[in-house]
Amino acid sequence: MVIRIFGISFLVSAVALVVAFLYGGPQALILAAVLGIFEVSLSFDNAVINATVLRRMSEFWQKMFLTVGILIAVFGMRLVFPLAVVWITAGLDPVRALDIALNPPPGGGAYFPDGSPSYETALTAAHPQIASFGGMFLMMLFLNFIFTDREITWLSWLERPLAKAGKLDQLAVVVALGLLVISAEFLADDAHRSTVLLAGVLGIGTYILVDGLGSMFEIDEDDESGEVSSGGPSALAVTTGKASFFLFLYLEVLDASFSFDGVIGAFAITSDPIIIALGLGFIGAMFVRSITIFLVRKGTLSDYVYLEHGAHWAIGALAFILLISLGTHVNEIVTGLIGVVLIAAAFASSVIRNRRMPTEDKASPALAG
Repeated sequence: MVIRIFGISFLVSAVALVVAFLYGGPQALILAAVLGIFEVSLSFDNAVINATVLRRMSEFWQKMFLTVGILIAVFGMRLVFPLAVVWITAGLDPVRALDIALNPPPGGGAYFPDGSPSYETALTAAHPQIASFGGMFLMMLFLNFIFTDREITWLSWLERPLAKAGKLDQLAVVVALGLLVISAEFLADDAHRSTVLLAGVLGIGTYILVDGLGSMFEIDEDDESGEVSSGGPSALAVTTGKASFFLFLYLEVLDASFSFDGVIGAFAITSDPIIIALGLGFIGAMFVRSITIFLVRKGTLSDYVYLEHGAHWAIGALAFILLISLGTHVNEIVTGLIGVVLIAAAFASSVIRNRRMPTEDKASPALAG
């Protein structure tokens, strides 16, 4: 199973490294490999969350996520999206945006003689809008999780009071909007305050829209027993047709929100868009997809029940970091380590739980937390 799931990722990675070597020699090969590792370490929590959604989708839409979805992730988010950001925010035409991406300014400066910004400068200048949109989208995902009452809890001393508070309707939206206003007022500079607010509201609205569309068409697996799931992409249900389509859209927006941080962080390693696309996309994104499928096929989330909790807390940490980055730079290594530590802690807690409980009782929610 491991070879079947990860084989394509190893193959694509090998081809990407060869292309990197032909493109820029040994240095480009090393940079592409480093970026691939960087993307996987930064996005492991993304893979866990993807798996919680993907296991609800039909086999057809799972395959769509691995084919069409990977094309969107590789070409769309790691190559086309950064170019589009530069094109739109810097007021350049698409040809000029591509030109400055492939050809840095003479002497490695921040601007060309004609006043056009470098690719890195233009993309970094758009960071407030990107961080606000992505931060609020992820914040809504995190808040909806912690404000939902669950029989299985990981950090019970914290999750249970939060779930009780979540009985207040639309509390997640209220908290998210409050955090957005605070971030715009105290973290964003005056020049970006309005754009941060607008981008953040769009991030919240996008989450509500995609979450609502997924819930509208879903088919609950517990219908026959009379029980109804809470709905939304974070709830476990069996979906087909339109429901799976909207969950597919949800996964792509979620992946986009995660990739913002990686694309910006990649500039600490290289500003070459080709190497970034090879490392983050063809190597990193492929392995994240394979890890997602592995978690679904092996039933890892059912065996290690706290992994989903750890991933959501990691998402919450990333959302806060994106908001903090509006005023202060946060090292990408710190961002990645926080996610890894939280997921590792959740995994360790799951292992301890499984060892303490009889095999037949491992799936009993009443004994969890």
